[in-house]
Amino acid sequence: MKHDIHLHAIPMHPVVAPIAVLQCAHESQIDPEPFQLLTQQKGVTEAEDIVCRVLEDIALRLDILHMEVENHRFDDVVKQSRRIQQVALGIGLLDVQNIAKNAAKAADQMDGVAVHSTLARLERSFEAAVTDIWQYAAIP
Repeated sequence: MKHDIHLHAIPMHPVVAPIAVLQCAHESQIDPEPFQLLTQQKGVTEAEDIVCRVLEDIALRLDILHMEVENHRFDDVVKQSRRIQQVALGIGLLDVQNIAKNAAKAADQMDGVAVHSTLARLERSFEAAVTDIWQYAAIP
């Protein structure tokens, strides 16, 4: 028994459904003490310069992390993540430090899916921290 299905007989109406856009609101957890200590020791201008260099260093390491992940070099992902962890803690970026620790752990376990998702979280957290850290620049 042969069944012929005629596509012209099936109504083709586009289904219109509302689209939900999910926003991941993220507030950084920042310890102001390292920034304030830098400011007391070095002055505002030099402290801000140091923070800028650390933020640039983290951004560069995030780019390197992408290359290491794409090339499945998990040992290098661990090294870069641990370095991000150290420098982030040095200026009080607690979220960035903690997520970098999680990225190193995922890479150490060679869990590619976890590394990708954690790296995405790390980038979002870093982006928020870049903006949020400057609220402490005005604190004497």
